[in-house]
Amino acid sequence: MNKFLFLIGFLLIASITACKKPPEKPKHDLVKANYLKAIAGADTSARQLNAAVKSKASEGELQDLFKRARLAYKRCEVFAEYYSPLTAKSINGAPIEEADVDDQNKKFLPEGFQVIEAFIFQKYDSASNGDLLEETGKLVSNFQRLRTYSETLHFADPQIFDALRLEIFRIITLGISGFDAALAQNSMPEAASALSSVQNVLTLYADSLKLKDENLYSETQNLLQHAQGYLNGHKDFNSFNRMEFILRYGSPLSAHLLKSSQTLSLKKMPDLRALKADAPTLFSPGAFDPDFYTAGIDAHSSPQKTTLGKKLFFDPVLSGNGTRSCASCHQPQKAFTDGTAKMLTLNGKSRVRRNTPTVLNAGLQPALFYDLRVVYLEDQATEVINNPDEMHGDLRAAIEKIKKEEEYAGLFKRAFLKSKDPVQEYNLRNALGSYIRSLTALNSRFDQYVRGDLKKLNQPEVRGFNLYMGKAKCGTCHFAPLFNGTVPPDFAKIETEVIGVPASDKSKKIDTDLGRYNLRKIELHKYAFRTPTVRNVALTAPYMHNGIYKSLEEVIDFYNKGGASGLGIELENQTLPFDKLNLTNKEKGEIVSFLKTLTDTGAVKQP
Repeated sequence: MNKFLFLIGFLLIASITACKKPPEKPKHDLVKANYLKAIAGADTSARQLNAAVKSKASEGELQDLFKRARLAYKRCEVFAEYYSPLTAKSINGAPIEEADVDDQNKKFLPEGFQVIEAFIFQKYDSASNGDLLEETGKLVSNFQRLRTYSETLHFADPQIFDALRLEIFRIITLGISGFDAALAQNSMPEAASALSSVQNVLTLYADSLKLKDENLYSETQNLLQHAQGYLNGHKDFNSFNRMEFILRYGSPLSAHLLKSSQTLSLKKMPDLRALKADAPTLFSPGAFDPDFYTAGIDAHSSPQKTTLGKKLFFDPVLSGNGTRSCASCHQPQKAFTDGTAKMLTLNGKSRVRRNTPTVLNAGLQPALFYDLRVVYLEDQATEVINNPDEMHGDLRAAIEKIKKEEEYAGLFKRAFLKSKDPVQEYNLRNALGSYIRSLTALNSRFDQYVRGDLKKLNQPEVRGFNLYMGKAKCGTCHFAPLFNGTVPPDFAKIETEVIGVPASDKSKKIDTDLGRYNLRKIELHKYAFRTPTVRNVALTAPYMHNGIYKSLEEVIDFYNKGGASGLGIELENQTLPFDKLNLTNKEKGEIVSFLKTLTDTGAVKQP
């Protein structure tokens, strides 16, 4: 009897144990497994491309396999870029040589998909098969490296949703502009592939999200599904309606994913960023934080610093002879430029070296001057004040004068409460930097339109934006939404470009200014200049670092011809695409119309 009862009890316990569900894996572990699977798929596609090159397959076969491989990479791009940015760059970085800024003789050769793309889609030559095979071999190795490193990663839910939103921003700013698919022009299917990875990750959180807000989950999944359908249904690069995609899918998706992370009570990303981690969209008011570009928390702006900085900005006390202030060249009524090709030197006998750029939105850049020679606005102020041609000032002498003024003493004390000696050189420079950081102007008609006020732009202006981000390729250097060379979605690095500006608007010779080259004599940096903002560009003529073009029409014509190459100037290190854009007169006019919508004079106030 006892044996019988024991058997019954054993069977009952076994039955209960069998009915229990095994413990579920944490969501972040499932996401990691999904990511590793995507890497494996991309690795397989890269190997197939490599094998086809080895067997000397036809041009058409290679192009097809290339497209498949990069579509596969796009399914793992979201976390490759987030967790392994250097490896991601080796896989899909720009096909441009880079120089070691600390060693002028050292170069970093490009590798990855974009290098391979040039072999296959730009007049394929079977004689270059050996070089192509080497590049596809590197690609396979880089996927192996990505896989090995990713296996050691620890995923966390807040980081996962952060990465998903950054991928949406990457698609809006780089993906649909053709930034990494200039020749294959397969940008829309690739963007759809990237969105499929976002959708797959969101699906893994389905039960948690449905429990808290089922409508939010359903809406987000519908947006993702329809966005992919829109991209795959409108594959033509030149005719793709980027504005419609951003309004209907891009911005709503980033906002929905932010709300999803908040609904799951995930911790906000704690780090200071250029694009705030809690900004619903790229175009939301206050989305960007100029304090990201300061040297540290003590340099962050405050209303008191801004008030002091504004007074200093308009005060000629900073110049050597007391006749010139910062505002003498950066005039508010001219969008903080001076309206000349090159400003007169302080003594009035010659011209300064370069055109005066606007300081509107200058606080949203990780490096400054046309040649990127300083990082912080405080250091830019020092250079300008000390420059014999510009202000020929002496900060120590200026401080001694300012110390004698009671009003300044009060302003410095209120601005720098923690300083034992508030009236000092660095505080003066920091105040000036704080004022310039306050001149953030991101509320143009364009901004209001993408935030939902559809009365702000007309159809020619919308078409101009689509051309800017597409056929005209403006958006691959002057990145939205800042429309300068600060690279999204991190906005932590700024680019210089070699476009080949001539000595004059009629000249066929390159301007003699060597630009960034003058800093460290690096050959690749000859004639390289910072990519400036085109916000408020309608107010900041004349254009280019030497001020040779008086109108936007002239500038667009220069780019339409292919820069220096189109003018017959031989420039081996030109980074601007050599080919003509083939824009019609109507298209050129529409681009100009769009550029004028970027005017925002809200920060332009007289003292």
